[in-house]
Amino acid sequence: MSPAAGEVAGARGEGGGVEAQRVFIGAGCNRVVNNVSWGACGLVAFGAQNAVALFSPQRGEIVTTLPGHKAPVNCTLWLPTKKDVLQVRGRETYYLLSGSADGAIMAWKIGSGKGDWSHVLQLPGMHKKGITCLAGRMVSDTIAIFASTSSDGIVVIWEMAIEPTPGGSCKVSCLHTLSVGSKPMVSLSLAVLPEQGSHLILAMGGLDHKIHIYCGDRSGKFIKACELKGHSDWIRSLDFSIPVTISSEKHNLFLVSSSQDRTIRIWKMDSEAVSSGSTAQLRKANIEMTSYIEGPLFVAGNTSYQVSLESLLVGHEDWVYSVEWQPPTLLPGNEAHQVMSILSASMDKMMMIWRPEKNTGLWINSVTVGELSHSALGFYGGHWQPDGKSILAHGYGGSFHMWRDVGLDSENWQPQIVPSGHFAPVSDLTWARSGQYLLSVSHDQTTRIFAPWRNQVNPGDMIYWREIARPQIHGHDINCVAFIQGSGNHRFVSGADEKVSRVFEAPLSFLKTLQQATLLKPDISDDFDNVQVLGANMSALGLSQKPIYTHGVKESPSSNSSDGPDSMETIPDAVPTVFTKPPVEDQLAWNTLWPESHKLYGHGNELFSICCDYEGKLVASSCKAQSAPVAEIWLWEVGTWKAVGRLQSHNLTVTQMEFSRDNAFLLSVSRDRHLSIFSIRKTKEGVEHHLVAKHEAHKRIIWACSWNPFGYEFATGSRDKTVKIWCVQDASSVKLLATLPQFRDSVTALAWMGRDRASNAGILAVGMDNGLIELWSVSGGRASAGSTPDSSLLSAACMLQFDPLLCHVSTVHRLRWREPDSSDEKSALELASCGADHCVRVFDVHCRT
Repeated sequence: MSPAAGEVAGARGEGGGVEAQRVFIGAGCNRVVNNVSWGACGLVAFGAQNAVALFSPQRGEIVTTLPGHKAPVNCTLWLPTKKDVLQVRGRETYYLLSGSADGAIMAWKIGSGKGDWSHVLQLPGMHKKGITCLAGRMVSDTIAIFASTSSDGIVVIWEMAIEPTPGGSCKVSCLHTLSVGSKPMVSLSLAVLPEQGSHLILAMGGLDHKIHIYCGDRSGKFIKACELKGHSDWIRSLDFSIPVTISSEKHNLFLVSSSQDRTIRIWKMDSEAVSSGSTAQLRKANIEMTSYIEGPLFVAGNTSYQVSLESLLVGHEDWVYSVEWQPPTLLPGNEAHQVMSILSASMDKMMMIWRPEKNTGLWINSVTVGELSHSALGFYGGHWQPDGKSILAHGYGGSFHMWRDVGLDSENWQPQIVPSGHFAPVSDLTWARSGQYLLSVSHDQTTRIFAPWRNQVNPGDMIYWREIARPQIHGHDINCVAFIQGSGNHRFVSGADEKVSRVFEAPLSFLKTLQQATLLKPDISDDFDNVQVLGANMSALGLSQKPIYTHGVKESPSSNSSDGPDSMETIPDAVPTVFTKPPVEDQLAWNTLWPESHKLYGHGNELFSICCDYEGKLVASSCKAQSAPVAEIWLWEVGTWKAVGRLQSHNLTVTQMEFSRDNAFLLSVSRDRHLSIFSIRKTKEGVEHHLVAKHEAHKRIIWACSWNPFGYEFATGSRDKTVKIWCVQDASSVKLLATLPQFRDSVTALAWMGRDRASNAGILAVGMDNGLIELWSVSGGRASAGSTPDSSLLSAACMLQFDPLLCHVSTVHRLRWREPDSSDEKSALELASCGADHCVRVFDVHCRT
């Protein structure tokens, strides 16, 4: 499953024997306005927690994340912009600006088509609070002017000098600072004034309901020219067109604004030369339908500009968060042509394209696209593709929605495949028992399934990972998940910020979708046609998910609920679907739920950790605890789902548990800095268990543990920045075999993969609080299989430190190796990881012997 050629970052070990490649990144978009920017290079940039993520709309996948920010990324801006069509021609290098919630602005250099990206510089710290908007334009092939605004009430004007050569550098300098008072500006737009190549116009809007127009020159000195009044709520978005020629008039400039008052206003700025020695006079031309209201007049250089309200657009039913002119096209003769078309996106879950009607010139809504989900909130922003053929929205659920005009004779906007992922910290993940797909859970209250989607027509084509199902949409943050091993249908158990564990079983619609994705029949013992459940419906409170049976009686809508049609309790029925191509957000959010089959009651606090044995007979669970009685581990029997054991040892929360590969022992680690080993033996009556050993293993919280698949060695990782390797000896005690050299940060995740049973060799993956991942080779420890452990025979060495570009930018919460395919010894190992940066990542690890 190789990623796209030319856009794969790698990492290599010191000896050159190990290489890691990025296969997949799943991440949601930060839920803020101005977060997304679609560049002239074709890539879309957005903030994913503290990282800047880039995704390719053509392939529908995230190609990289750029680390550097120490706070969530609020806004992004490409330079040259989509409006700078003259400067874009033949350009190989683009620059990306990103602003974060701590006031930092960074610049990145992106190589078009080559897949190379680098951090160029961090701008001087002019802002003391979060950046809310970035806007800029190229004023020549090598000079860009851009502005930044922040919650601190400051707008800063910057100059970026760019060397256009591929290896060139860039320099950024602060030109001017504008203080806007106690009501900060949240939207900006910058343009070059028509017929005034050296003069710029800056529009800013914010909390005072006014649009403030400033004029300046390339030196960055901006002076307030006028105010535009009309909106009755916060100004959320502003966008200048490029100069437009209408019916042989001189060049006009258009500004579009949107507000939380649910309206959009188009402002027209007519230019007229000012004769020397005279004051500017208002042009008393015949007032037509299209120039309703004459507004203020301002002078820049030797030209005066008359502002008038061109049109008031009313159509959205909620706050309009973004408006954007369609990007200009390049005509023969190197003339840029502004298409009279505006895209708006609103919290009413709709995007609209507005155009002037041919005969009357009145602006009308010509295209409406949207989302039909049950989510109460809609879109934070809408963006044009540089060629105007596609439009992209990002929404409340951290999701992207893209439509492309595929019509030949008339417009036909159809949904397209886009990347998806969690929009809050990802707390846990697990491979399906067959390794066909990856299951992740998050504090965004969803469980998601990611899998490589193979092309049925051309199986040799590139394989892209997609989100193929969303089995659980919950009302609580989900903390842990375990896949049920063994035979039978696909099942998993999840634990959330509630006292109940929930068991889910795959419906028929998912099993058939999985077959479409993998081109393989699902690995269930019975023919999956015997699965009676087709899908699941969400309950009104978003907690339980009720099954939809394949032969169920269809009720009439009137019998579903006694409530009226406008009641909060009425939720439309799901339509379980077998997908022959990857589902889009609307389908994922509604039609891919799994039915809940059981609830496991017993714990006194919120669930924290869960695991399953390798036979699929037992599940162990733990909850948040501050006392020994609450910290006990519960054992559940798979199938009957009865509690068959309560293991007492720890005094505080058990942070992770894992069964040994032969299911003889259960290892647990805790906030109380102890590790415990329990002997587990299944009997006809139930389960026998006793505490084999309890040991104070570290000086700080123990976050992670993992067994050696070939024996009774195991590793523990702690906040004290150490990893220790232990062994159970004589089934009665624990011996410390080795302590690895201290790591750079707290160790938060471990995963041990066996490589060679004869030499007891394996790879230990280590994830840290700073988001970085390392691979360590561990071998020996026993003179021979089954003999007494000997610490002098154990060897451990760092094989690989992942490139930070490959890694998470916040805490790694979980690492999981995919069980290797025994039929193909040469295939790469696959390592999955998830973290607090909202990302799920999959790596190919190639070991060259």
